[in-house]
Amino acid sequence: MLWKESPVFIGSTKFPRSESIAQILVTGGAGFIASWVVRHLVLQYPHYNVVCFDKLDYCASMNNLGSIESQSNYTFVRGDITDAAQVSAVLEKHKIDTILHLAALSHVDRSFGGDSYSFTQVNAYGTHVLLECCKAYGRIHRFLHVSTDEVYGEVSASDDDLLESAILAPTNPYSASKAAADMLVNAYYRSYRFPVIIVRCNNVYGPHQFPEKIIPKFICLLQSGRKCFVHGDGTNTRRYLYAGDAVDALDTILHKGTIGQIYNIGTTDELSNIELCRILIKAFGYKEEDLEAHIEYTIDRPFNDRRYAIDATRLKSLGWSQKTELEKGMAVTIDWYRKFGLSWWGDLSDILTAFPIGPA
Repeated sequence: MLWKESPVFIGSTKFPRSESIAQILVTGGAGFIASWVVRHLVLQYPHYNVVCFDKLDYCASMNNLGSIESQSNYTFVRGDITDAAQVSAVLEKHKIDTILHLAALSHVDRSFGGDSYSFTQVNAYGTHVLLECCKAYGRIHRFLHVSTDEVYGEVSASDDDLLESAILAPTNPYSASKAAADMLVNAYYRSYRFPVIIVRCNNVYGPHQFPEKIIPKFICLLQSGRKCFVHGDGTNTRRYLYAGDAVDALDTILHKGTIGQIYNIGTTDELSNIELCRILIKAFGYKEEDLEAHIEYTIDRPFNDRRYAIDATRLKSLGWSQKTELEKGMAVTIDWYRKFGLSWWGDLSDILTAFPIGPA
């Protein structure tokens, strides 16, 4: 039985129908950001047919798509991007002309663990399979490859925000696998003039994010009466963008972006891990003097980038702007997880740990 909970703050951007877009494939569509994308496209563009392609790995959930299951312009196909036969079949059957590629393994802790090979398999090889199948298929008009700000590597507090032309300097197995995928995508543009656009985004948060990531994990821990696990001294910072704004950005790029271009999706809402922890603890009604009692400091990752910082001027020139302030987005997110977080994905006992590694 799928949850019928309505999407929260679906992206507000809506463009006139593009004649070059009719049949859209969203890879990884049952995951966090991709399910926001699928719901947005299905409901905002009823004349687009949207196919969600997902193998339903541990961090995906059909609950994320329950609110649109009855929509006539939505189709779910279970499949794996590393399987060329399955990819080719879905392209042909649904006459796909547009792809938003979001399928990926994305949790850094797992990439440091015993599962690092799978990050190369899914993120790099899977992207290569998808590109090669699309090239053979020959009818793709637009291919959005969704990457991450982590491919640029660490940015010091004294450095300017990085432009899309910055060199790639990934520092962990996850970001290295995404950088490899970016290189493959760019190579297909250069070699075959394949119609690609690369997108690199800051940390996205909001309802439906699997609780291996810091914000939902901390909320679920607090909801369970447990302490928040803070890596190292908690001074590492990240920039956070609400999922609805990320979807608006992807919609803008889909309809107005230039083929062969790279776009950063960035925000200036930057928090250290300990600051984030304190915001969430206070949201649960604990007093300032009691905050440390709800924090457990753990060993740090083998390497933990101090901060990321990207410049979104190029995207803003297309008309995009951030609409959801951090305080509002956090309030909506906290409320959603307090209602659904401990039941949405089932048993989270292996996930709500200092270093979640997911199922074997």
